[in-house]
Amino acid sequence: MSTATVSTPDTDEACAYCDSQIFDHDPICVRDCDDDCGSPTYFCNYACLSAHIEERDLMAGDACRWSPEDGCC
Repeated sequence: MSTATVSTPDTDEACAYCDSQIFDHDPICVRDCDDDCGSPTYFCNYACLSAHIEERDLMAGDACRWSPEDGCC
């Protein structure tokens, strides 16, 4: 099992997507803990995180399949 160290980013940390200062917005920290919990990646808000995921097609093959016919949850 991998573990991550919690730390606060620098006050001038830039968004990995748009290069804005993350603390000027609503920052989000993302780590890939399936790969040894590497360095965190910071995004200034959910919109930038979403755009980053979309542009790199990171959701392909990573989501469960659900249909309305299957019922709830």
